[in-house]
Amino acid sequence: MAAEGTLTGAELEHTLRVRERIGQEIRASGGWISFERYMDLALYAPGLGYYSAGSRKLGAHGDFITAPEISHLFGACVALQCAEVLAQLGSGSIMEIGAGSGVLAADLLSRLEALGQLPHRYLILEVSADLKERQRHRLATLAPHLRERVEWLDGPATEPLDGLILANEVLDALPVMRFRSSAGRCAELGVALEGGRLVWDARAAPSALERACRSLAQCAGGWQDGYESEYCARLPGWAREVTGCLRKGVALWIDYGLPRRQYYLPERREGTLLCHFRQRAHADPFLHPGLCDISAWVDFTLLAEAGAAAGLELAGFTSQTYFLSALGIDTEMRRLAGDDPQRFARLANEARRLLLPGEMGERFKVMAWAKGGDFALRGFALRDLRHTL
Repeated sequence: MAAEGTLTGAELEHTLRVRERIGQEIRASGGWISFERYMDLALYAPGLGYYSAGSRKLGAHGDFITAPEISHLFGACVALQCAEVLAQLGSGSIMEIGAGSGVLAADLLSRLEALGQLPHRYLILEVSADLKERQRHRLATLAPHLRERVEWLDGPATEPLDGLILANEVLDALPVMRFRSSAGRCAELGVALEGGRLVWDARAAPSALERACRSLAQCAGGWQDGYESEYCARLPGWAREVTGCLRKGVALWIDYGLPRRQYYLPERREGTLLCHFRQRAHADPFLHPGLCDISAWVDFTLLAEAGAAAGLELAGFTSQTYFLSALGIDTEMRRLAGDDPQRFARLANEARRLLLPGEMGERFKVMAWAKGGDFALRGFALRDLRHTL
C-alpha cells in the first residue's frame, strides 16, 4: 500500500480533485452518501473516476493483471468455447463487455480465424475512453480483415444479436452496497467527511437492503454482531440490460466469486471488498480515490437468479480450472509452444497461474446463460457446479 508521498505530482493532483468531487457530493447530500454512490464516483465519475481517467490499469505496469494478460492460453481456450457455439448457430457475432486492454479480443479473433469460425462482427461495449483507446491501439496490429469486424459501442446493443456475449472481470467492478449486521438489524455503511478525511459512517438501512440482509443471513445460518459484507443490488438490472439484445446464443460470465451460501459464511465477517494499486492489494477504498481499483466478489447465486428473471437458461457453472481444462488447455499449450522447450516451460508456468487453486483456478468461476436453444458447452463438461448455487 503506497503512502501519498510516493505519488507523482500529477497523481496527487488527480486524487485530490476526485476527493473534492466526492466531498462536494457528500456536503450536498447532507453529510453522507452510500458506499454504492461513492464507488460510482471513485470508479466512473466522468473525467475523474478510475475507469474514466487516464491511469494505466491493466498489465505488468498497471494496478492488476487479468487472465488474458497472464497468458494467450486463456484466450485460446475461450475461443474454443466460442467456436463451438458459433458452429451450432451456423454463424453469429460476439459482444465483449469491458474488453480491458484488448488482448482477449485480439486472441479470440486470431484463434477463431484458425478454427474457421470467425464472427460476423466483434462488438465491444466499453465505458472507459482510456481503455477504448488502448483497445484500438492493440487491435490495430491485427490483419485488416480481422480489424474491420470490430465495432465499439457506448451503451448496450439495441439490435438483436445471435452469438455470444462475454464478460471477463467486469461484474466485480459493479458498485455495491455495504452493510453491517448487529442485534438482528442491518445498517448501511456509507461515506462521510471527518476533518476533511473520507470515513465510514453507518445509517439505518433502507427497507430493500434490510430485507436482503435478512435473506442472506438466513441462507448463511446467521451472523454474529458486527458482521460486515456487501450486496450488489444493481447486478440483476445491469445484467438484464446488457444481455437484452441476445436473441439466440450464450452469455459467458468469468469472474472471481462464490455461490451465496459460501459468500456470506459467518467466518467471512469483513466481506470481500478489495482494492488494487500498483500491483498491490489492500482493503482501504478511501486510499487514493480515482487512482485505485475497487472491487467486490460476485455472488453467483444472484447472477443465476438474474439470468432466470431475464428469461435465460442457466446452462453451466464451474471453476476456471475445470473450464480451461475441459477445453484442452494442455493441447493449446503444446500448439502454442511448437518445438520450443523454453516456450513450453513459460506456458506451463502461465497455465499454473490460471489453474492452481492458490492462484486463479478456484477463485474464478465461469457461468453460462443460454437463450433460443440447447447448446453443447464443452467448457462445462468436466465438473458441473450448478447444484452449489
